[in-house]
Amino acid sequence: MPLLTVREIKERTEAFFESKGILEARLDTDALISHVLESKRLELYLDLDRPLTEAQLSVLRPLVKRRANREPLQYILGTVEFYGMELKADARALIPRHETEELIERVVKQISDAPKKILDLGTGSGALALALAGEYPDAQVDAVDVSSSALSLARENAQSLELTSNIQFHEGNWFSPLDSEKSQYDLIVSNPPYLTTKEMATAQPEVIDYEPKNALVSGEDGLEAMRTLFSEVGKFLQKGGLFALETGIEQQAELDALCRAAHLEGRYENDLSGRPRFYFARKP
Repeated sequence: MPLLTVREIKERTEAFFESKGILEARLDTDALISHVLESKRLELYLDLDRPLTEAQLSVLRPLVKRRANREPLQYILGTVEFYGMELKADARALIPRHETEELIERVVKQISDAPKKILDLGTGSGALALALAGEYPDAQVDAVDVSSSALSLARENAQSLELTSNIQFHEGNWFSPLDSEKSQYDLIVSNPPYLTTKEMATAQPEVIDYEPKNALVSGEDGLEAMRTLFSEVGKFLQKGGLFALETGIEQQAELDALCRAAHLEGRYENDLSGRPRFYFARKP
């Protein structure tokens, strides 16, 4: 029996993924085949008639099955690209998104003097903390998460990126592991849970069935975490310091009110798709 070529496997896998409702069937197919062949995506298209060995197919088949069951591609591949870094990705933490990269880019543009102390709340995989540690190598970075398993993933990412010298990880709920009298920050960032229970119920299966819910949903209105953050952030933020958040796209009025109550000066910014995604608050 002749061996199947890359072209034939691509066509069959794409059709299979489409039948399962996978939105980016072609991209996901290419990613899995490239992963198995240890090649770049472009190389697939330069050699579509290359036959796949049975050994290669035996590796590919279970990966295709996992993706057909709507497991996130990043968890299957085990890595995700984020802000020029390759991060380890698995079910211990939320998958870093492109919007969160955009948050870092906006933070860097708004800071004139390099921060000396940075805090990342709800660090998850460590994406924000590690990106900022790379941007500001002289800063002390603290990263907090309530999940011990997420922190273990963040530490692994820090070690693989050799960014352990200026970053410390703390287990606890938001500000609870920190002492406001000893810890004052020039920059505090967070990508907290902000989905409503209704939004979570209508999310894709990849999100509902695989990603950690406590990193996504924040009560009926999606604002429970935000209320906690704004109620305490003023005690930890230096005068003139910046508090930067990724938020839900319909939370502007509520966050403006929370910001005023915290005696901070805040404003929203739209993401690249034009949605109000980011909130920035400064301590006067």
